[in-house]
Amino acid sequence: MSFIRKTLPAISMGAVLGVMMSVGGMVLAEKERSASSLPLEDLKAFSEVFGQIKASYVEEISDHDLLENAIKGMLTGLDPHSTYLDKKAFKELQEGTRGEFGGLGIEVGMEDGFVKVITPIDDTPAFKAGVEAGDLVIRLDKKPVKGMTLSDAVKIMRGKPGSDILLTIIREGEAKPLKITITRDIIKVVSVKNRMLEPGYGYVRIASFQTRTGANLQEALSKLKKESEGDQLKGLVLDLRNNPGGLLNAAVSVSDIFLNSGLIVYTEGRIEHSKMSFKAGPDDALKGAPIVVLINGGSASASEIVAGALQDHKRAVIMGTQSFGKGSVQTILGNNKGGAIKLTTARYFTPSGRSIQAEGITPDVVLSKVKLEKLDDDYISIKEKDLSKHLANPDGEDEVAKKKAASVSDDYPLNEALNLLKGINILRK
Repeated sequence: MSFIRKTLPAISMGAVLGVMMSVGGMVLAEKERSASSLPLEDLKAFSEVFGQIKASYVEEISDHDLLENAIKGMLTGLDPHSTYLDKKAFKELQEGTRGEFGGLGIEVGMEDGFVKVITPIDDTPAFKAGVEAGDLVIRLDKKPVKGMTLSDAVKIMRGKPGSDILLTIIREGEAKPLKITITRDIIKVVSVKNRMLEPGYGYVRIASFQTRTGANLQEALSKLKKESEGDQLKGLVLDLRNNPGGLLNAAVSVSDIFLNSGLIVYTEGRIEHSKMSFKAGPDDALKGAPIVVLINGGSASASEIVAGALQDHKRAVIMGTQSFGKGSVQTILGNNKGGAIKLTTARYFTPSGRSIQAEGITPDVVLSKVKLEKLDDDYISIKEKDLSKHLANPDGEDEVAKKKAASVSDDYPLNEALNLLKGINILRK
């Protein structure tokens, strides 16, 4: 989650600075300056190093570049999410909240000096090229990533739409590095997608939390209800897998749609402005119909707020694998040169007081990583319909087959979520 000072008055939250550069939470917040005395001895040492570099470095370097590198170093040394944003990077970060930006379509962080893929974004060049959550990028074209800052790596990955970049990737389970060529493009993220799984059972996929995600979710639920008998759903699968986060307002809105009352999330930090809490209003949009929320290791930040709130209120069953574990709050502090710093100022907590920082959300139902593959025809078991002169189904076998095919999916977690919703409804009856 992040806050913004002076520049942007909206509230938001995000996972990590990446190629996608989606914003975390932004809020109008005035930073209170510390009254403590300046560390004169340390500043003297800084001045001496500054002078030595100016006098002896192999190439001449400007005061501006030296001081800007010093600022970057101060922030990089704090944690993976604090960083310096120049004017261009700050503008790109703001564009990310509107769901349209240039790049590859991956959310990234740093791990052991390499770029780590938090998640590829749905329907983007990186997603289509086969980049996966957890991949470690060790080379960008021919340049080693080791020694780069995250901002430097992001600048290389960005570029003119239509141009290619070669990513050399280490992936768990692969014996040797993978080489993946990706063509850059203008990324347009569709925040909310929906469809019917079976009569009465709806599916909503949230790819990221943007300005209109709450409103888009309401529209999606209205469409699903109209397709269902009695304008009411029997159950819903809310898919937050590989969702890196986004705006805090959107995470709160999404949670509020499914809750009648109670705390959604609260934050705690050293400064007064970092202490906030958000509560749900009345009117559960699904009238208590069961919900299964799908998460995985690419579900971060705002996704974890929604999953944590619905889990604590026992409003949904959380299914999948452990989430990413990004539970810190960043404040975006603008400067007079048009740039900003992104500074960690607080942690957020679920309604029951849980911090998910470096832990993540533990699913109520844990699913192993399974890949479904079709069997060869020789191994498919024989059914009644395969027997010679079998009795026909009075409803027509073609129609029965169509209904069955419509509900079948090679998405194992989604199938398990649908089965769980059906089981809950059977028990309720």
